[in-house]
This record gives sequence, structure tokens and C-alpha cells, in this order.
Amino acid sequence: MPLFLLFLAVPLIEIALFIQLGSLLGLGWTLLIVVLTALLGTWLVRQQGRDVLVRVQRSIGELDDPTEPLAHGAMILFAGALLLTPGFFTDTVGFLLLVPKVRERMFRWIRSKVVVTSASGTTRRTYHSGAHPAGGDTIDGDYTEVGSAPRRTRGPSGWTQD
Repeated sequence: MPLFLLFLAVPLIEIALFIQLGSLLGLGWTLLIVVLTALLGTWLVRQQGRDVLVRVQRSIGELDDPTEPLAHGAMILFAGALLLTPGFFTDTVGFLLLVPKVRERMFRWIRSKVVVTSASGTTRRTYHSGAHPAGGDTIDGDYTEVGSAPRRTRGPSGWTQD
């Protein structure tokens, strides 16, 4: 339901802004502003996209966590889509997403809302709010004693039985 309201509200806001600004500035100036914001937004997205791509490559090359630069890249991509969409409200949100401090706050807010759980073998790692547990990995599991139960043999691939 919130997504439906968003899809309903955004076009209504855009229509209202077009009517208000169109009557204030005139049709020609209104259309010129829309075209100029699209061109300026495209240029800014290209510039910031290159910078973020370099940060992602550096993070991967140094074996650092590339989560933050990837999130910045996704927000820049979303900003580009908003800036190419004709409208004043979407342009405002798009330009805000091109401000690095705004993206950093958005990333921190999103990171605080997401819980990532990964599992491999008997080790389970849970990271909340982007912070690692103080003692390293958290091992959580149950055990059962294995007696002298007959062992099944598998084929050469390990997936099929002989």
C-alpha cells in the first residue's frame, strides 16, 4: 500500500508543480528548466559515477568491503533515473542524491535497518548495523553424537551413489 501511494503521489506532485511554475514562469522557461536539469544531471551522474567506480575498484583491489561504494553507486544510478524523468520534484530528489553527505546519511540509515546473516558450514555470522561482533565469528549450532551407523558411499562425483 505505501508503494501504491508513492506511485500515486509523485505524479500528482509533479503535475501540481508544473502547473504552478508554468503559470509563474511561462511554458518556455518551464520547459527550458526541465531540459537543463536533465542535461546538468546527466553530466553530474557521469562525473560522480566515475569517481564511485574508482572507489569500488580500489576497495576490491585492497580486499576491503565494497558495500559502501556500491551503495553510493546505486544511489547515483537512481539519481540519474530521477533526473532524466521530467519534473521538478524528481529533479530535487535526484540532485539531493548527488550530494555525497546525503548519500552517506542514507547509507547509514539503510545499514541500520538491514540485518545480514550468512551461513557456511557450522559457522553463522550475523552483522547488525554494519558492525562486526566484538569477538569475531559467532558459532551457533546443535550437535548429535554419531555412533557406528553405516556410512553411505557416494559415486566419484559425490552426488550419486554407486
